[in-house]
Amino acid sequence: MTLPRRQLLRSLFSASALLPAVVQDLLANPLAPRQPHFPAKAKRVIFLYMTGGVSHVDTFDPKPALVEAAASKKTYGKKGGVILPSTWGSRRHGRCGTAVSDLFPQMAGIVDDLCVIRSLHTDHNDHFQATMGMHTGSVTVKRPSIGSWVSYGLGTENKNLPSFIALAPVLPYAGAQVWSADFLPGAHAGTRIVGGAQPVADLARRAPSEKIQSLELGLLARLNQQHQAARPGDPALAARLQSFETAFGMQSEMPAVFDFSQESDATMQLYGLERGQTSGFGWQCLVARRLAERGVRFIELIDTGSSNNWDVHGEINNMIPLAKNVDKPIAGLIKDLKSRGMLDDTLVVWTTEFGRTPWGGPPHGREHYNKVFSSWLAGGGIKPGIVYGQSDELGIEIAENPVHVHDFHATILHCLGFDHTRLTYRHAGRDFRLTDVHGQVVKPLLA
Repeated sequence: MTLPRRQLLRSLFSASALLPAVVQDLLANPLAPRQPHFPAKAKRVIFLYMTGGVSHVDTFDPKPALVEAAASKKTYGKKGGVILPSTWGSRRHGRCGTAVSDLFPQMAGIVDDLCVIRSLHTDHNDHFQATMGMHTGSVTVKRPSIGSWVSYGLGTENKNLPSFIALAPVLPYAGAQVWSADFLPGAHAGTRIVGGAQPVADLARRAPSEKIQSLELGLLARLNQQHQAARPGDPALAARLQSFETAFGMQSEMPAVFDFSQESDATMQLYGLERGQTSGFGWQCLVARRLAERGVRFIELIDTGSSNNWDVHGEINNMIPLAKNVDKPIAGLIKDLKSRGMLDDTLVVWTTEFGRTPWGGPPHGREHYNKVFSSWLAGGGIKPGIVYGQSDELGIEIAENPVHVHDFHATILHCLGFDHTRLTYRHAGRDFRLTDVHGQVVKPLLA
């Protein structure tokens, strides 16, 4: 006798009790801690994302030759732009001698801890698509965020906190897709924190006591489980059940994350913070360190500036307040992690979606540029104090050692103990991965 398709599928799902214990555990708790493919140098990632497209030639890839090239009045690009020299000078810093723009005096002071990549490139010249590419590996269709892949691969070390948190006071280009789990189990989506008086919505308990709330949630959980049992295999229901459990845990643990009362004055000064401050990039950086201490696997900080982002089409000098906003907090974060012995197993990533043209756009800015841009890595598994890859003397083309975004992602996953070709998820009839069918680990970056 042939079973109807729906009855057959239900029979298959009901057979889950026969699966190995580890698989049953993952079905019951998608955030259960898991081991990577091989021993890892990094246990977690702090992902510093500068939204809007940071100009490489004005920051981590200074080009003195732009001054002489500007005098020729030669035009470049489809719109016929003339070379625009950087407004800021640059100097070599640290024992490594890496050149950094004067825009970042504090980050220049930690350059011996950084691995600067000057040969990144990506597949699209538009903010939305390039933002998707940097976060999901795809510039055409929605895919899970890198943070969701890390959560899926590692689970969480702390059942009371999400494994992936996005500190995003303002939505970046591509919006919430930046921290979406897409087709991965919903428990791996990023939880957004906005800062301010109420960093997480509805964090305060409404029940008279934790005991009463626990009883209420226990009853709700039993009803939800009965509902789910009648609809086996529904990932949305499983994700919602997990979200209730995580939310209950967050009510007990998350308030302590935002309580800086035990932080020393020296630490507050390191991040450029005043007592009682509940917003700003310095606040985001200190919250990130406190989340990392508590076992969160992937913490993304999205910088949108005080009122703008790094999209300096019209005026290059708009970079001045943007750089000042992040320079001291980021340097403070690296110093703080290092002093606590956490930098060795925390991978810190500083990046953006693409670079900027070395020629100008009207009236005094730079256009989008995906052919070459800069990022840096520090900490867990990365060789410090080096520069990898080069652009040509004007920052127009990659001169050596190109690094595609897929290679960038493969290297990040490697530091976490993953073979990027094996971290896959079955969806729509095939195995998907963060790096699609591309990507190579950039081994010279590894310690």
